[in-house]
Order: sequence, then C-alpha cells, then structure tokens
Amino acid sequence: MVELNTFKLIERISTLVRSEERRIYTALALQPVHGQVLEYISQCNHHSNTPASVTEYLGLTRGTMSQSIQVLERKGYIEKYQDKIDRRVVHLKLLPAGQALVDKIKPLEIFQQAEQQISSENFTTLTEGLTKTLIALQQANRSKSFGLCNTCDHFAEQDNHYHCRLTDLPLEHADTEKICKEHTVSAEQLIPNERNTDV
Repeated sequence: MVELNTFKLIERISTLVRSEERRIYTALALQPVHGQVLEYISQCNHHSNTPASVTEYLGLTRGTMSQSIQVLERKGYIEKYQDKIDRRVVHLKLLPAGQALVDKIKPLEIFQQAEQQISSENFTTLTEGLTKTLIALQQANRSKSFGLCNTCDHFAEQDNHYHCRLTDLPLEHADTEKICKEHTVSAEQLIPNERNTDV
C-alpha cells in the first residue's frame, strides 16, 4: 500500500510539471492539452492516429478534442486525411512544424536538469527517491518548495517546543506538520552537488 506521504509527493511533482507545461505552452499561445495531442500523434501507429483514439488515450471529451484539432490544424501542426480503405475514417498526421514543436518541448528542460542532479543518488525507498526528485525539479524550476514546516531549514525544536527561525515565532505542534509557503529545503535534503547554493 502506498503511503500518504508518497502519494502527496507524486501529486506535488505532477502539479509542478503541469505548471511548467502551462508556462511553456502559454508562450506558444497553446494549452498543455495541445502538446499532449501532438506528442501522442508523434508516437502512435497508423491504426491509432484517429481523433477517437487520441480522445480515448488522453481521457478527453469529444468537444475538447474537436477544438484542439481545430487549433492545431490552424497553426499548421497537424493535418487530417481520409483512410484509403474506409473513407469514413479520419486520420491525423503530424506536420514538420508539429514534430519540431514536440522535439523542442519534450522532455521538459527541468526534468533534464533534475536528472543530472540525481543521477548518482542511491535511493533505498520510493519516498526517498520521489523526495529527492521533487527537490531537484523545484530547484530547476526555481519554484518555492511549499514543504512541511518540520522539514524546513528554519525549523527548530528544543525540549518539545517548536520555533521558526525565519519569523522568530513559536510554532504549535499541529502547524509543524502542515505546508508553509516560506519553506526552505534543509541542507540535509539537498542533492550533494547542489549543497551550499541558493534553493
């Protein structure tokens, strides 16, 4: 059974990736779903490049799929063509501009940076591996960690009393296990080649 903490780490990584995707696609006047459609078409075979197949694979509605195809056609990333045997079947073809876009944005640059940081790490548990991966992604993305208070570099404990060194205020026990927007990754959690650098 997956621990709650492990699930939360996966959820946080997914959120960060979606955020990075939105940033990239917004600059291209596209939505992340458009990139997902292009990526799927670039990887599927001739029997699976129909609008219905893309819709099923991505779990989209037919309306969303139809709108996405229209946008990608208009921008010159894909084109439709009829099946040679069954003229009722429509296929989707990735055009050179669409392939160039797929090559440009996949994999996400932050994943490449994170992989370089953690490639030499040895993980004993899934949770440890996900934690290090999340930290590396956050560093590459230059995003706030939004970690738990009691894992922060500013967190202090003495004689069962808790204190935040950043705000110089006492902490309630319940708050130490909650998310803080001022969270700073502790030195012990940093990837070895990233220690002694700004988070």
